Amino acid sequence: MRKRCLTFALLVGAAATLGSTAPAAAIVGGTDATETYGFMASMQSKNGNHHCGASLISPRWLVTAGHCVTDPDTLGVENPAQWQFRIGSTDRTQGGELVEADRFVRHEGWDTNLHNDIALVHLAKPVHATPIAIGAGPPTGAKIREMGWGSTCMTHGCDDPVTLQQLDTTTADPSACGAGFDSERQLCTDNKGGTANACYGDSGGPAVVEAGGRWLLVGATSHGQSHPCVEKAGIYTSVPFYADWIAAHTE
Repeated sequence: MRKRCLTFALLVGAAATLGSTAPAAAIVGGTDATETYGFMASMQSKNGNHHCGASLISPRWLVTAGHCVTDPDTLGVENPAQWQFRIGSTDRTQGGELVEADRFVRHEGWDTNLHNDIALVHLAKPVHATPIAIGAGPPTGAKIREMGWGSTCMTHGCDDPVTLQQLDTTTADPSACGAGFDSERQLCTDNKGGTANACYGDSGGPAVVEAGGRWLLVGATSHGQSHPCVEKAGIYTSVPFYADWIAAHTE
């Protein structure tokens, strides 16, 4: 299994595949999912190995991180025929709907520093699972829930959990995410005093808010700032900022 973007990119120096960022992402300090999220998807190799998370936004479209669909050797867009998506199950090995993709659309402004770290996945056929709507950008201190199947021990080589993990936290003040943080295009997420965060294996997975009795999508896991990943706040792509871009490419 190729490891590169099985992960949430940590800003800890030069990486072999993604320039000045190293791929990374896992829910550390979370719990087993307390409900089935119809929109939650696992991006997998054809032999079932988990690669990244993604969120269903319509019967044939998913949102994920741009680096999840990037070939590490050419930095071009991956061949979608190599991947499959399990949608709407808390178990990444069974249940839900298993469907192939036929097109990846990475943001044209994506780069190896993970600017514009967002991509769309077009499914080969529509699914029956319930999509998630895109919410408004949450303010600092808003309650959010993060989800993923990444490893839970903060190091490469750990077994990824079979059961979806979730973490309830809040958005953090932008100052916690460093000088290069873009508060319009990104979300800064609180690490609960250095005890919890997204880390190795959660890239592309959702950050959601609850409103009116339903979940709304506000973020896609992008990258971290430290190793181990719980030491500093995490950085998510702000999905609401890219709502117009998403609409233009999913018509």
